[in-house]
Amino acid sequence: MDVVTSHLGVFGNGLLVSVELSASTFVLAGLLGLLLACCRISPVVPLRVFGRLYVAVLRSVPLLVLLTLFVFGLPEIGLVYSLFWTAVTAMGLYWAAFFCEVIRSGVRAVPRGQIEAGRALGLTFGQLLRLVVLPQALRTVIQPLASLLIAVTLNSSLAAAVGVTQELTGQTELLDQQYAQPLVTFGAAALCYVAMTLVIGQFAGWLDRRLAVLR
Repeated sequence: MDVVTSHLGVFGNGLLVSVELSASTFVLAGLLGLLLACCRISPVVPLRVFGRLYVAVLRSVPLLVLLTLFVFGLPEIGLVYSLFWTAVTAMGLYWAAFFCEVIRSGVRAVPRGQIEAGRALGLTFGQLLRLVVLPQALRTVIQPLASLLIAVTLNSSLAAAVGVTQELTGQTELLDQQYAQPLVTFGAAALCYVAMTLVIGQFAGWLDRRLAVLR
């Protein structure tokens, strides 16, 4: 345990970078996933086809393969920026496909009668989404979105495999290489991940109950 207690700052910094990496990825995935969900339910056929193909293709590619492709492939075509944001971009594009399907399941839960009523009032497709469909859909998928955020947080550890050594798993690997105590170092890292997922779960439960009262 001396390795852990004497390197609390290392674990703290790694945890902070992991939180930043996960939060940035989730925000990007949320924005892209929302657009994809709109495409998938759009009356415009090419947009529906694009959304369907995007989800089918991205969900079929392992995340580590996509990360490797971005980190080592983009520089070959002249696109070079920080490893952190390269990882965020790759993971955001990947998780957007899953975010899209979560939102689409929420859209399906909106009563058909409300959609028809909106159309009868003369709302455009965009107004119908913004004022009627999406507010209700998002309220019904709080728990699935929390599960998605947990998956994003846990899989952010894959960024260490492509060089983002500042995050928690990367820092833990460096400590293990120095002290050769994997049980202690990775055990401490596991507890950090458990703490993050518990916080997400508790917050999602509170938010779900809060929105249930408002409904």
